[in-house]
Amino acid sequence: MKKWNRLLALGLSLTLLAACTPKKADPTPTPEPTPTPTATLATDEKVRVAVLKGVTGLGAAKLMEDKKDSETMEFSLLADPTEAVAGLTKGEIDIAALPTNLASTLYHKTEGGIQLLSLCAYGVLYVLENGETIRSMKDLEGKTVHAYGQGANPEFVLNYLLGQNEVDAAQVDVQWHASTDEVVALMASGEATVCMLPVPTATTVLIQNDKVRTALDLTEEWKDAEAEGVLTMSCVVAQSEFVKNNPEAVDAFLKELEASITFMADEANREEAARLAEAHGIIPKAAVAKRALPDANLCFVTGEDMVSGIQGYYGVLFAADPASIGGSIPDSGFYYLSGK
Repeated sequence: MKKWNRLLALGLSLTLLAACTPKKADPTPTPEPTPTPTATLATDEKVRVAVLKGVTGLGAAKLMEDKKDSETMEFSLLADPTEAVAGLTKGEIDIAALPTNLASTLYHKTEGGIQLLSLCAYGVLYVLENGETIRSMKDLEGKTVHAYGQGANPEFVLNYLLGQNEVDAAQVDVQWHASTDEVVALMASGEATVCMLPVPTATTVLIQNDKVRTALDLTEEWKDAEAEGVLTMSCVVAQSEFVKNNPEAVDAFLKELEASITFMADEANREEAARLAEAHGIIPKAAVAKRALPDANLCFVTGEDMVSGIQGYYGVLFAADPASIGGSIPDSGFYYLSGK
């Protein structure tokens, strides 16, 4: 692990107010606006951040834009979570966005080698139908559902929600595919009429065929089932050694990530957010990004709220299949609590 300085340079941005001062009267002092700190990382080497294409990396698009010429931070855009896992394991990546179940698995695999910094997106799974027959989870019984994500969050979430709605998973013919592109092609050709996909791939299907509709929002189904925890599918982790050696840098990064996610999630910034998503390769087309953003459920959750939100979800995954989160629910060492 390279040595890092623990210095955090805070840039203070001041807004100057122009006003006319009366000549014959003492002016009433006008308090200056409170400066807004802009967290800047100051280290000997660039902080290496990996984000994934799709919703997992979507919230970071504004930060990637702001830091594209930075001497303190560099981003790599990855198509597959396994690339991020390899980079973290080899010490080639300091911070990475990952699916939440994979973060837990990697924590166990590395014997505490990573820590969870924040949650960055809630559930993004949707059941789509070219038709009008599916209105509830019960309506999936007897149906063929084309999907991607076997052995990961999508499979565990679907099976859990089927069980919560008293549907035998064996009565739903789920056809798992090797890529989301396969599912999109089947829906486009009409060979498939029902699919389960994450945003933004689900968005692409909806754009391609106006006869396809969103039948079920699995995040809402999770709430309706009164499931434990919060359905949270994306998070940000860091190497534990990096966190230990650079707590100020980590806190600075989190402040900037929060600002980026807030910008990307704000409806008022929809056009620019979509442009940035395309410009940085996170979502191929701005038109898809623009339509996907409202359904992306971007969030920024840290500290104790992060712990309480994700532990219940991990409990559900553990009950479904302990291997889905690496064999056990992570202990307290997994969670990074800023300032502690």
